[in-house]
Amino acid sequence: MEANWHRHYFSIADHRVGVFFREGQTNDLTLIPSYEPFRTTEEEDCVMVMEVDDTLHPVPKDQRSRIRVFDTGNGDTAVDRLEDGGYQFIIKDIRGRACCLLIADKAFAHCRCALNGDGMMRSFGLNSALMLAYAFATGGRQTLLIHASLVRHQGRGYAFVAKSGTGKSTQVAMWLRCIPGCDLMNDDNPVVRVIDGEAMIYGSPWSGKTPCYKNDSVPVGAFVRLEQAPMNEIQRESPARAFASLLPSCSNLKEVRELNNGVIETVKYLAAHTPVYFLKCLPDREAAEICFNTIWKRTKVINV
Repeated sequence: MEANWHRHYFSIADHRVGVFFREGQTNDLTLIPSYEPFRTTEEEDCVMVMEVDDTLHPVPKDQRSRIRVFDTGNGDTAVDRLEDGGYQFIIKDIRGRACCLLIADKAFAHCRCALNGDGMMRSFGLNSALMLAYAFATGGRQTLLIHASLVRHQGRGYAFVAKSGTGKSTQVAMWLRCIPGCDLMNDDNPVVRVIDGEAMIYGSPWSGKTPCYKNDSVPVGAFVRLEQAPMNEIQRESPARAFASLLPSCSNLKEVRELNNGVIETVKYLAAHTPVYFLKCLPDREAAEICFNTIWKRTKVINV
């Protein structure tokens, strides 16, 4: 008997995504409230469709091989390659509980997932599956899901990248407090696209612990890599150093050649064509002012 589905569509960084819930199950849109600002009525040309169906079962072990287990920062995710070229993911939360089984085709265009546990576990599992599948489905389309905090000032976006716990959100908070005319666009995972040679940055449904889900976009003003230090100091990075600064913050699966090549080419372009700075800083007002004044002076020169 053919399944019936509740179909919903979203536009994330102008890429359309479908999320289909199998009828007769407990899963629905209440699991992903952050996606509401991204709803669209357009159904054509989806880059990725996710079918949510709790009757899905893992692929037998003799039909898959382990690629690796990686730590997302919120729990471990195990990735296997399937005999048909697709992939299986087991997504666990910070407590080690299996929340989601995700099976994707080779291009991540058709994905299926089964959720497990209580509402919080299911919400975490579905959000994680959608974020991974979106990043991998769009990685070959000059699109990057980047781990960064994003602030907007006078029509441009400034993305702060760093290892977790370094102070991205703190630096953005200083900008919001000390630099007039700023607003927060995303605090964890904005999306970067190169369109007709211009780098654009978008809000997304994935904003970490800060609820900031803006369906909006601006040209990239600059990327800033942060490092904690006993002083405040900023410098423009060379394209080679800029590439090394940006790549670790981009969602990627190095073992998937087409995806990895796409991510690398997009990061190369950004490193060569957008300003990337290295900010050694304290968590204080002076760091925000030095950073802003350095970047803004260059931006004004470019725009003259």
